[in-house]
Amino acid sequence: MGKGKKPTARKLPKTECCASKKKCDRCPLRMLKEGTLPDGYTVKKRVLVKVKNGKKASKKALKKAA
Repeated sequence: MGKGKKPTARKLPKTECCASKKKCDRCPLRMLKEGTLPDGYTVKKRVLVKVKNGKKASKKALKKAA
């Protein structure tokens, strides 16, 4: 019996951009541009925030959104 591949988990964005020249796969700026940010989140001043209240996003809340 062959082993099946596990379904790939959706990549969660970092809570803050590292501002490196080469953007990583989890960069919130890159994910915003590609349209892969979870619903209800946006980026302001290189920080991932919630759309409703503009507060910083927590890792726990991100896991629930994904």
